[in-house]
Amino acid sequence: MDTATRVASLTQRLAEFTADMHAAALPPGASDIVLTGVTDFVAAMVAGRNEPVVRIVRAAIDPAPRGPGTARLLLGAERGSPRAAALHNGTAGHALDYDDVALGAHTSAVLVPALLATAEAIGAPGSQLVSGYVAGYEVWAELCERDSDQHHRKGWHPTSIFGAIGAAAACAAMRGLGAETCRHALGIAASMASGLVANFGTMTKPFHAGRAAEAGVLATQLAAAGMTAAPDAIEHPLGFLNAVSPSGRVALDPETRLGQDWHLLRHGLNVKKYPMCYSTHRSLDGMLDLRTEHGFAADQIASVEVEMSRTQAAILRNSRPWTGLDAKFSEEFAMATAAIAGRAGLQELRDEFVQRPEVQAFFPRVTVHPTDLSDPEDPAFSPTETVRVQLADGRSFSREIRHARGHAQLPLGPGALWTKFADCLAGAATPAEARSLFDALQRLETLDSVSELPTIATLPS
Repeated sequence: MDTATRVASLTQRLAEFTADMHAAALPPGASDIVLTGVTDFVAAMVAGRNEPVVRIVRAAIDPAPRGPGTARLLLGAERGSPRAAALHNGTAGHALDYDDVALGAHTSAVLVPALLATAEAIGAPGSQLVSGYVAGYEVWAELCERDSDQHHRKGWHPTSIFGAIGAAAACAAMRGLGAETCRHALGIAASMASGLVANFGTMTKPFHAGRAAEAGVLATQLAAAGMTAAPDAIEHPLGFLNAVSPSGRVALDPETRLGQDWHLLRHGLNVKKYPMCYSTHRSLDGMLDLRTEHGFAADQIASVEVEMSRTQAAILRNSRPWTGLDAKFSEEFAMATAAIAGRAGLQELRDEFVQRPEVQAFFPRVTVHPTDLSDPEDPAFSPTETVRVQLADGRSFSREIRHARGHAQLPLGPGALWTKFADCLAGAATPAEARSLFDALQRLETLDSVSELPTIATLPS
């Protein structure tokens, strides 16, 4: 098989899988995972509604009249074009870094806003949104698992580079586009895929998710209107996979097990317990457990040592954070807030807390030890993390953590999703309105139109 044929066949295989998902029977358990992702995203989106980056993006959006072809911003009264809604809502959903995680990225923060915006614009039923999510997730997973190296380490943000293509697959599947049109949509989206790790800890990081969602919507619209892309845009020697690969160790074999071995069932979704980078979550659990078990106070701690993967350590780039945005990507802050406040919630991610003298004074006591060991299930992470606490009186304690609470293998307890949802919607909706929206999201598959989801009537400015 020559190179051109081989390359084109993989692109075509992804497109055929995407097109077939419109009428495909989902594997048992897939819908439950999707509904969790959609519900958790909406919670994070509403909670992030007043973040400065969301206000900036909102100011750049031209309001759209009510009616066909438009979509709601934040599920509120205001509307925009599908592209604008995807951009705005995706940015809001990732603004607090409180949205779920999978595949070393933030899948729902890209797939859900793209799907919600497109579904509202075309009047799609909830069942098609669910199928579209599965298509987007599967294509995303297929692409990112073909590389032997970590894209974070090269400087790429996987959420945005794979998200643009995943969102295009999701929207194309939901719209029921044919295989050739799906192929063009994937190729167009590949040329819009971008996002830099250097922008972590700034307003641009949540914009990555919104921009990827918008790219997926736009790529699908353009392909449906007749715009073309290279038949081998994904895996041509100068195509997407090779272009973003950290060292070129990428599999271009056209064979896949799409539709047989479901990535969604193997990896699932990891729901966040803390509004911080997921690389901090295992060590946060460890420090909080040690604090509870042994009853020490922050001023008794002489030193904290954390062992984690080299990729995680690189992502957590802010050793001396000064703002809440900085602190989301700081292992030093994670250990400080766990030791001082005994929690890591939205209140602790405010500038005032980060800048407290006792918080700032704690940072030098934290040392991160990177390891090159890699978790086969998630190569960006080490197989386990270890937190060691040395007290001034000579006592020491340690905890090794395999999965963070909320991980697909260690899900939060019954009712925890509703508790998080209600907390995130506080101030934006009454408890009754929040419950009505939650229940509707949990039965999304039964809705004849996604537009039937309740509107949040009043949102603070």
